[in-house]
Amino acid sequence: MKRRVFLGAAATATASQMAAQPKSVRYVRFQKGAATAYGILDADSVSELSGTLFSNPKATGKKHKLSEVKLLYPCVPPKILAVGLNYKSHLGARTPPSSPEIFYKPITCLQHPDAPIVIPKDAKNLHYEGELVVVIGKTASRISAQQAPGVIFGVTCGNDVSERDWQNGPQKDLQWWRAKGADTFGPLGPFIVTGLDYGNLLLQTRLNGQVVQKQVTSDLLFDCHQIVSYISQYVTLTPGDVIYTGTPGSTKKMNPGDVVEVDIQGIGILKNNIVAG
Repeated sequence: MKRRVFLGAAATATASQMAAQPKSVRYVRFQKGAATAYGILDADSVSELSGTLFSNPKATGKKHKLSEVKLLYPCVPPKILAVGLNYKSHLGARTPPSSPEIFYKPITCLQHPDAPIVIPKDAKNLHYEGELVVVIGKTASRISAQQAPGVIFGVTCGNDVSERDWQNGPQKDLQWWRAKGADTFGPLGPFIVTGLDYGNLLLQTRLNGQVVQKQVTSDLLFDCHQIVSYISQYVTLTPGDVIYTGTPGSTKKMNPGDVVEVDIQGIGILKNNIVAG
């Protein structure tokens, strides 16, 4: 198969450019009053940007205190993909897949940092799934794993919230359209971070302050580059697309009043409370 990579107006990244590790930068999407914008976070100050993150945004010169803005999920993706069964610790007795197991989540499932995860009225078995999320920065089709770093913009934290009875129970759906796609089932953020070695980050999920998941991303069965390459063989990836890369270990039921946190080294903490719908 002939491999192609589309990088917008930019040329394909060279091997040396791919290997380079620029300084880590934290990007946010925020709301202040009626206005929504992107920005760069430096300590407790947000420097506002014009445009989007994926088309050469420019500094506006405006700065805002972090305490005075509301952080939103950090980009508005054209599409959301996710990987299942991507840590050995999550497989249990199941046979490891021979290629990444990909599914879609609807854009409407996204939820902001510090905003509630809402349990649907007829849901009885809602679980957390803390995950590293890849953010695509350039259009890519049929690329190799070696080319993937050139199209990845950065990484963030995600929670692939799942209703297990709808996913695997006796009345499970044909697809996971509601089990993993109901409103608020896709918390994302709080920052998109560039310049990290995202192949070796510590991921921890806490439920009410107790660590319930703990794994390094180097334990992924299919790493970020393999995932991006695999998807691109069949579905063109475009700037802003996000990919939830899989969850480690076992998961537990969440109940109204619980607080779940996804904490990834070098990125930050995605925190959401659980409420009844």
